[in-house]
Amino acid sequence: MKNLLLAAAALLAGACSAMAADIEIQSVVESVIVYPDGATVTRVIKVDLPRGDSTLIARDFPLTIDPSSLRVEGESAAKMVIGSIDARTPRPEPVGSTPELEKKIEALKDERAVLDDKIAADTARKNFAERFATSVPLGLGEKADARPLADWRAAFAAVSEEITTAAASIRVSKLKQRDIDRELTRLQVDQRANPPRKMEVRVALAADGATSATLRVSYSVRGARWVPLYDARLDTGTKDRKPAMELIRRAEVVQQTGEDWADVALSVSTVRTAKGGNAPDLASLIVRFQPPPSPPASAASGRADQDRSLRQRNAAPLMAPKSEAGIAGVDELQKQAEEQQAVADNGGFQVLFRVPGRVSIGASEGAKSFRVASATVAPDLMVRTSPALDDTAYLEASFKQGEDAPLLPGRVSLYRDNIFVGRGVMALTSKDETVRLGFGADEKVKVIRTMVRRNEGTTGIITTSKTDEREFKITVRNGHDTPLRVTVEDQLPVSEIADIVVEMLPLTTPPTQKDVRDRRGVLAWTFDAQPGELKEIKLGWRLRWPADKSILFDGRRM
Repeated sequence: MKNLLLAAAALLAGACSAMAADIEIQSVVESVIVYPDGATVTRVIKVDLPRGDSTLIARDFPLTIDPSSLRVEGESAAKMVIGSIDARTPRPEPVGSTPELEKKIEALKDERAVLDDKIAADTARKNFAERFATSVPLGLGEKADARPLADWRAAFAAVSEEITTAAASIRVSKLKQRDIDRELTRLQVDQRANPPRKMEVRVALAADGATSATLRVSYSVRGARWVPLYDARLDTGTKDRKPAMELIRRAEVVQQTGEDWADVALSVSTVRTAKGGNAPDLASLIVRFQPPPSPPASAASGRADQDRSLRQRNAAPLMAPKSEAGIAGVDELQKQAEEQQAVADNGGFQVLFRVPGRVSIGASEGAKSFRVASATVAPDLMVRTSPALDDTAYLEASFKQGEDAPLLPGRVSLYRDNIFVGRGVMALTSKDETVRLGFGADEKVKVIRTMVRRNEGTTGIITTSKTDEREFKITVRNGHDTPLRVTVEDQLPVSEIADIVVEMLPLTTPPTQKDVRDRRGVLAWTFDAQPGELKEIKLGWRLRWPADKSILFDGRRM
């Protein structure tokens, strides 16, 4: 019988040890990878596990997590098997589970009661002084003789002082009660319900024996992003020094995930997770005869729908430009501070920039900018001008993008010889593609465009045509003391109708390029201008169209 009881106890102990135990744990954000449209967060959990099945319960995950993205990995001294993992939103906790809130409310109520007693005492004091003033004949002595005037004045002053002091004390106590009532109202609103502010995550585990384990739980959130920013610092050089440009990449990180990233290892990735995994499928492009016109009201409605759809497709969020501070001079005797820079981890299909050290980014605290890369390049300088629109010459620097990491679209802060000259936009640029950045007006290059001749008339005998001939002269003077490469852009009219004929006149200086950057009719002349040299370009064109027609230049009737 004794042996039977011992065996039963052993079985019961084994069964109890095999039953799953719920273990409340705390997790810590260890690392974050931020994408242009989201983030992956990794939390670390350290826990002592008993033998058998256990369920870890963490109640400190943000509500913004994607439950389907939860992943767990880890290691322990004993064999450990990771089972299911799930996330759930906890129910609002009742009032009784917040003792700190109850203590605050009780303390405020007690303070208010003390003020009630004080107000009552001061009110009695004030009433007594008022009754004394009306009941005691201050003008009579012991034998109904008149008191001295000095005694009468002293009594009046004493009564007035008592009433004034009591009234002031009552007023101060009521003001304090008003503040207490406001705080009580706020706390009582919080007391009605305690909504969950964190997600509850459960991890099922099984261990062969008691052991300590380290788990890493990763998940995706959408409330975070980073955008690329650039600093382009151009040194235009001198007679003895070639131009150079430093291109600095920065990552501006913003997160509104509902959790603080405190002392984490931060990385930014070029992968755009919101794009999905597959390219979009094209639908068939069907050509049909145009249907009969609809009634005016219906047609107007259809056009409105099309316009609204077009606006929605073309809508894009604009980012307000930030303010830019000037650059202060650095004392040559002082050592210039260095800015820490991320380390690039270049994979086959993405680039990961790892910010050195550990950083902190609070939820909804605003954007933080980190320097992730920099490179010094030897740019080709050129002055570009379009005098048909603006007779200003603009300095432009171009270079070949030689890094494996692509330059993502973003804003560029432009500096020329340590002076901030404006902002530009960086286009998406892959390796071996050319980058062109403008660095403001070059006041030492003078450009003038004048119309030399304009002739309008008609030609033909049987069928008449109207003609419009125009001739222009463009002059460019290099006011620098060094040679300068210049590109001048102008345009020819472009016809999309067979009856409108465009001809370039023979006097035109042959352009070095036509249809510049796939812009129809745009011509470019590129040349080297020596110091002080004046260059001249001639442009002439003729239009011919039927005499019974009128033509439009970009919507303008000519």
